[in-house]
Amino acid sequence: MILIKTPQEIQIMQEGGKIAREAVDAAVKQAKVGMTTLELNNIAEKIILDLGGMPCFKNYEGFPFAICVNINEGIVHGIPNQYKIQRGDVVSIDLGVLYKGLNTDVSESFEVETNVQGKFLDAGRKALENALEACIVGNKIGDVSYAIQKTIESAGFSVSRDLAGHGVGRQIHEDPYVECFGQPGKGREIKEGMTLALEVIYQKGRPELRLAKDGWTLSTKDGSLSGLFEKSVAVTRQGALVLT
Repeated sequence: MILIKTPQEIQIMQEGGKIAREAVDAAVKQAKVGMTTLELNNIAEKIILDLGGMPCFKNYEGFPFAICVNINEGIVHGIPNQYKIQRGDVVSIDLGVLYKGLNTDVSESFEVETNVQGKFLDAGRKALENALEACIVGNKIGDVSYAIQKTIESAGFSVSRDLAGHGVGRQIHEDPYVECFGQPGKGREIKEGMTLALEVIYQKGRPELRLAKDGWTLSTKDGSLSGLFEKSVAVTRQGALVLT
Protein backbone atom coordinates (compact mmCIF):
# COMPACT_ATOMS: atom_id res chain seq x y z
CA MET A 1 0.00 0.00 0.00
CA ILE A 2 1.34 3.40 -0.99
CA LEU A 3 1.21 5.91 1.87
CA ILE A 4 0.19 9.38 0.69
CA LYS A 5 1.64 12.15 2.85
CA THR A 6 -0.12 15.28 4.04
CA PRO A 7 1.37 18.74 3.40
CA GLN A 8 2.33 18.83 7.08
CA GLU A 9 4.17 15.53 6.81
CA ILE A 10 5.99 16.71 3.72
CA GLN A 11 7.05 19.83 5.59
CA ILE A 12 8.52 17.68 8.36
CA MET A 13 10.31 15.55 5.77
CA GLN A 14 11.79 18.72 4.28
CA GLU A 15 13.16 19.62 7.70
CA GLY A 16 14.56 16.14 8.24
CA GLY A 17 15.89 16.12 4.70
CA LYS A 18 17.92 19.24 5.38
CA ILE A 19 19.62 17.38 8.23
CA ALA A 20 20.33 14.41 5.97
CA ARG A 21 21.75 16.67 3.27
CA GLU A 22 23.98 18.52 5.71
CA ALA A 23 25.30 15.24 7.11
CA VAL A 24 26.11 13.65 3.77
CA ASP A 25 27.64 16.84 2.38
CA ALA A 26 29.89 17.17 5.42
CA ALA A 27 31.09 13.60 5.12
CA VAL A 28 31.83 14.07 1.41
CA LYS A 29 33.63 17.36 2.01
CA GLN A 30 35.77 16.04 4.85
CA ALA A 31 36.70 12.73 3.22
CA LYS A 32 40.42 12.55 2.47
CA VAL A 33 43.22 10.10 1.88
CA GLY A 34 44.11 8.19 5.06
CA MET A 35 40.76 8.75 6.77
CA THR A 36 38.88 5.60 7.75
CA THR A 37 35.35 4.91 6.64
CA LEU A 38 34.45 4.67 10.34
CA GLU A 39 35.53 8.28 10.73
CA LEU A 40 33.13 9.25 7.95
CA ASN A 41 30.38 7.50 9.86
CA ASN A 42 31.21 9.44 13.01
CA ILE A 43 31.20 12.78 11.18
CA ALA A 44 27.76 12.16 9.71
CA GLU A 45 26.25 10.70 12.86
CA LYS A 46 27.37 13.63 15.00
CA ILE A 47 25.76 16.14 12.66
CA ILE A 48 22.51 14.19 12.54
CA LEU A 49 22.31 14.03 16.33
CA ASP A 50 23.42 17.63 16.86
CA LEU A 51 20.67 18.87 14.54
CA GLY A 52 17.95 16.93 16.33
CA GLY A 53 17.60 13.93 14.07
CA MET A 54 18.20 10.24 14.52
CA PRO A 55 20.28 8.06 12.16
CA CYS A 56 17.51 5.76 10.98
CA PHE A 57 19.87 3.18 9.47
CA LYS A 58 21.38 2.44 12.87
CA ASN A 59 19.87 -0.75 14.30
CA TYR A 60 17.56 -1.10 11.29
CA GLU A 61 17.32 -4.87 10.83
CA GLY A 62 20.46 -5.07 12.94
CA PHE A 63 22.65 -2.71 10.88
CA PRO A 64 25.19 -1.34 13.39
CA PHE A 65 26.09 2.11 11.98
CA ALA A 66 24.61 5.45 10.95
CA ILE A 67 25.78 5.28 7.34
CA CYS A 68 26.47 2.73 4.66
CA VAL A 69 29.80 3.41 2.97
CA ASN A 70 31.09 1.60 -0.09
CA ILE A 71 34.41 1.72 -1.91
CA ASN A 72 34.89 1.16 -5.66
CA GLU A 73 33.16 -2.16 -6.44
CA GLY A 74 31.12 -1.93 -3.23
CA ILE A 75 27.59 -0.94 -4.22
CA VAL A 76 25.32 -0.89 -1.12
CA HIS A 77 25.14 -1.69 2.59
CA GLY A 78 28.87 -1.36 3.23
CA ILE A 79 29.82 -1.35 6.91
CA PRO A 80 32.08 1.47 8.14
CA ASN A 81 35.38 0.06 9.37
CA GLN A 82 39.12 0.75 9.61
CA TYR A 83 39.67 0.83 5.86
CA LYS A 84 41.75 3.91 5.02
CA ILE A 85 40.61 5.86 1.99
CA GLN A 86 43.11 5.88 -0.86
CA ARG A 87 43.73 8.37 -3.63
CA GLY A 88 41.52 7.51 -6.59
CA ASP A 89 38.90 5.61 -4.59
CA VAL A 90 35.28 6.09 -5.55
CA VAL A 91 33.38 6.35 -2.28
CA SER A 92 29.60 6.08 -1.90
CA ILE A 93 27.90 7.35 1.25
CA ASP A 94 24.28 6.44 1.97
CA LEU A 95 22.42 7.66 5.06
CA GLY A 96 18.96 8.24 6.42
CA VAL A 97 17.46 10.53 9.04
CA LEU A 98 14.43 10.03 11.25
CA TYR A 99 12.95 13.37 12.27
CA LYS A 100 9.64 13.82 14.09
CA GLY A 101 8.55 10.34 13.08
CA LEU A 102 9.39 10.58 9.38
CA ASN A 103 12.36 9.28 7.41
CA THR A 104 14.41 10.67 4.54
CA ASP A 105 17.19 8.96 2.60
CA VAL A 106 20.14 10.30 0.55
CA SER A 107 23.29 9.01 -1.18
CA GLU A 108 26.30 10.53 -2.90
CA SER A 109 29.26 9.03 -4.75
CA PHE A 110 32.53 10.86 -5.29
CA GLU A 111 36.12 10.35 -6.33
CA VAL A 112 38.94 11.10 -3.90
CA GLU A 113 41.64 13.51 -5.15
CA THR A 114 41.50 12.39 -8.80
CA ASN A 115 39.18 12.92 -11.75
CA VAL A 116 39.57 9.67 -13.66
CA GLN A 117 35.94 8.56 -13.25
CA GLY A 118 34.26 11.82 -14.22
CA LYS A 119 32.23 10.35 -17.08
CA PHE A 120 31.03 7.48 -14.90
CA LEU A 121 29.96 9.69 -11.99
CA ASP A 122 28.42 12.34 -14.23
CA ALA A 123 26.22 9.64 -15.78
CA GLY A 124 24.81 8.80 -12.35
CA ARG A 125 24.12 12.43 -11.51
CA LYS A 126 22.43 13.00 -14.88
CA ALA A 127 20.32 9.85 -14.48
CA LEU A 128 19.03 11.13 -11.15
CA GLU A 129 18.20 14.51 -12.70
CA ASN A 130 16.26 12.79 -15.47
CA ALA A 131 14.45 10.59 -12.94
CA LEU A 132 13.39 13.70 -11.02
CA GLU A 133 12.01 15.25 -14.21
CA ALA A 134 9.96 12.11 -14.89
CA CYS A 135 8.57 12.02 -11.35
CA ILE A 136 5.40 14.01 -12.01
CA VAL A 137 1.72 13.52 -11.29
CA GLY A 138 0.10 11.25 -13.87
CA ASN A 139 3.28 9.53 -14.98
CA LYS A 140 4.01 5.93 -14.08
CA ILE A 141 6.84 4.50 -12.01
CA GLY A 142 8.09 2.87 -15.20
CA ASP A 143 8.71 6.34 -16.65
CA VAL A 144 11.08 7.13 -13.80
CA SER A 145 12.82 3.76 -14.02
CA TYR A 146 13.22 4.09 -17.79
CA ALA A 147 14.75 7.55 -17.42
CA ILE A 148 17.44 6.05 -15.19
CA GLN A 149 18.07 3.06 -17.45
CA LYS A 150 18.22 5.07 -20.66
CA THR A 151 20.67 7.61 -19.24
CA ILE A 152 23.03 5.03 -17.75
CA GLU A 153 22.99 2.65 -20.69
CA SER A 154 23.44 5.50 -23.19
CA ALA A 155 26.66 6.35 -21.34
CA GLY A 156 27.90 2.78 -21.78
CA PHE A 157 27.24 1.45 -18.28
CA SER A 158 24.66 -0.90 -16.73
CA VAL A 159 21.98 -0.48 -14.07
CA SER A 160 21.39 -2.73 -11.09
CA ARG A 161 18.81 -5.45 -11.63
CA ASP A 162 18.49 -6.44 -7.97
CA LEU A 163 18.56 -3.12 -6.09
CA ALA A 164 16.00 -0.33 -6.30
CA GLY A 165 14.69 2.93 -4.96
CA HIS A 166 11.55 2.92 -2.85
CA GLY A 167 8.87 4.84 -1.08
CA VAL A 168 10.03 6.58 2.10
CA GLY A 169 8.43 8.42 5.01
CA ARG A 170 6.71 6.76 7.92
CA GLN A 171 8.98 3.79 7.25
CA ILE A 172 12.48 3.70 5.78
CA HIS A 173 11.25 1.44 3.01
CA GLU A 174 7.69 1.81 1.75
CA ASP A 175 5.82 0.92 -1.43
CA PRO A 176 6.42 1.31 -4.30
CA TYR A 177 9.77 0.01 -5.43
CA VAL A 178 11.38 2.25 -8.06
CA GLU A 179 13.69 0.03 -10.07
CA CYS A 180 16.59 1.30 -12.14
CA PHE A 181 15.13 -0.24 -15.29
CA GLY A 182 11.63 -0.24 -16.70
CA GLN A 183 9.21 0.55 -19.48
CA PRO A 184 7.54 3.92 -20.05
CA GLY A 185 3.88 3.95 -19.14
CA LYS A 186 4.13 0.84 -16.97
CA GLY A 187 3.76 0.37 -13.21
CA ARG A 188 2.01 2.33 -10.47
CA GLU A 189 0.62 5.76 -11.24
CA ILE A 190 2.52 8.63 -9.64
CA LYS A 191 0.18 10.67 -7.44
CA GLU A 192 0.39 13.90 -5.52
CA GLY A 193 1.62 13.34 -1.96
CA MET A 194 3.76 10.30 -2.75
CA THR A 195 7.24 10.47 -1.22
CA LEU A 196 9.98 8.47 -2.91
CA ALA A 197 13.66 7.76 -2.43
CA LEU A 198 14.87 7.75 -6.04
CA GLU A 199 18.08 5.77 -6.40
CA VAL A 200 20.47 5.43 -9.31
CA ILE A 201 22.40 2.20 -8.67
CA TYR A 202 24.76 1.23 -11.46
CA GLN A 203 28.12 -0.18 -12.46
CA LYS A 204 30.66 -0.26 -15.26
CA GLY A 205 30.36 -4.00 -15.77
CA ARG A 206 27.69 -6.60 -15.20
CA PRO A 207 24.96 -6.22 -12.55
CA GLU A 208 25.45 -9.53 -10.73
CA LEU A 209 26.29 -9.10 -7.03
CA ARG A 210 28.26 -10.87 -4.33
CA LEU A 211 27.75 -10.65 -0.58
CA ALA A 212 30.76 -10.10 1.66
CA LYS A 213 31.57 -12.23 4.68
CA ASP A 214 30.30 -9.42 6.94
CA GLY A 215 26.79 -10.36 5.82
CA TRP A 216 25.98 -6.82 4.70
CA THR A 217 28.25 -5.40 2.01
CA LEU A 218 27.12 -6.05 -1.55
CA SER A 219 29.64 -5.59 -4.35
CA THR A 220 29.74 -6.20 -8.07
CA LYS A 221 30.55 -9.84 -8.73
CA ASP A 222 32.93 -8.96 -11.56
CA GLY A 223 34.73 -6.34 -9.47
CA SER A 224 33.68 -3.46 -11.70
CA LEU A 225 33.28 0.07 -10.37
CA SER A 226 29.86 0.98 -8.99
CA GLY A 227 28.03 4.19 -8.14
CA LEU A 228 25.04 5.31 -6.09
CA PHE A 229 23.11 8.57 -6.20
CA GLU A 230 19.87 9.12 -4.29
CA LYS A 231 17.46 11.87 -3.32
CA SER A 232 14.20 11.74 -1.42
CA VAL A 233 11.40 13.64 -3.12
CA ALA A 234 7.75 14.53 -2.64
CA VAL A 235 5.42 14.52 -5.62
CA THR A 236 3.60 17.84 -6.02
CA ARG A 237 1.46 19.42 -8.72
CA GLN A 238 4.52 21.48 -9.63
CA GLY A 239 6.76 18.41 -10.02
CA ALA A 240 9.18 16.60 -7.75
CA LEU A 241 10.07 18.54 -4.60
CA VAL A 242 13.56 17.50 -3.51
CA LEU A 243 13.62 16.81 0.23
CA THR A 244 17.31 15.89 0.57
